[in-house]
Amino acid sequence: MTATVRSAWGDVPATQLRQFAERARNEIPVLAQDILREIRREYPGLPVILDESGEPMSLIGIRRALEHFVEHLATGLGSPHVHPRVFQEFGRGELLQGRSLDSLQAIYRLGVRLAWRRLAEIGQQAEIPAPAMYELAESGFQYLDGLVAESVRGYAEAAARQAGERLRLQRRLLDLLLTDHGGDVSMDELLAERAARIGWPVPQAVAVAVLVRPAREAVPPAVGPDVLLDMEREQPLMVVPDPDAAGRAELLRRATAGWTGAIGPPVPLADAAKSLRWAQSAITLMQRGLLPSGELLHCQEHTEALVLLPPEELIDDLGRRLLAPLDDCGASHGRRLAETLLAWLETRGGAPEIAARLSVHPQTVRYRLRQIRELWGDGIDDPDRRFELELVLRAKRLRGQ
Repeated sequence: MTATVRSAWGDVPATQLRQFAERARNEIPVLAQDILREIRREYPGLPVILDESGEPMSLIGIRRALEHFVEHLATGLGSPHVHPRVFQEFGRGELLQGRSLDSLQAIYRLGVRLAWRRLAEIGQQAEIPAPAMYELAESGFQYLDGLVAESVRGYAEAAARQAGERLRLQRRLLDLLLTDHGGDVSMDELLAERAARIGWPVPQAVAVAVLVRPAREAVPPAVGPDVLLDMEREQPLMVVPDPDAAGRAELLRRATAGWTGAIGPPVPLADAAKSLRWAQSAITLMQRGLLPSGELLHCQEHTEALVLLPPEELIDDLGRRLLAPLDDCGASHGRRLAETLLAWLETRGGAPEIAARLSVHPQTVRYRLRQIRELWGDGIDDPDRRFELELVLRAKRLRGQ
């Protein structure tokens, strides 16, 4: 069986409590003014915001806080407090002014300290026992916690609205940025306007990255505020300003650890849609297993694959026509001839150099080169034909064929 904890405040006669509460209530107007005066002396930079009647909001808040607290003095300190909603407005104001809640909480503590000093004087006049006054002090600090909680709630709600609004404006900027403008100069002014609304410095160049979620609940990449990050898309996007700046690549690598993605080449701001297309193409090749995954891939480092692999049908059709001479050579021998042909096209070297590249005997290379000339005839000396053959053979090598 739980023992009931006696309350020293509850043991004070009701008439004595009513007398104390009445005196405290009469002191509220003057006490509120005194508290505000001291707060302004300690914090001279505190902005003065007036309500519709021209009265300072801070004075209204102090007065209401004192009134609500005093209401409970005669009924018992354990009664639940109703905290003035104006303290939520104070929290919202701190966010809108670009400040943290630290200074606001310090102001609250100052106000409670001054209020307690006056209540202690009234307690002596009303002959309230010391143990009861200790309970009153504890209740006062609990009340302070409630006021702080109201301000935190207001601050958090304002921050959420502000973040939501910024996200909406950022999405509008991204939609415009990633649209192909076709050289429309008038779009530059609109881009600058939308960028200014979210405080994004307009860069000269950008690179666009496409990300693949490792899991639905994955923590977003910890990019800096200058990187536009849209996590609401099925495949999140990043617009990275000045991607060639010193240290940028390393910062991106750390920020995207655990993510798979591709970042397009740096382009002028107006061409951001082009960078996005290359990144999307790289993601498609990753999903087919033709490019490495598991980290942020830079398209600039895989230009050959991005140029040769996407036009698959065209390359295959060209390959069927150009490599037709190998059709009757058998799969294994045809593959060896193709490897030798590609090595010759890439190096234009002699048999020893090609042999070293393929790890075979130079005499084997000479034999294969004679066969190649017999199969393709004089066409093998045509520069255009050699270029097309190299394209086809490089594409097959990239595919692992």
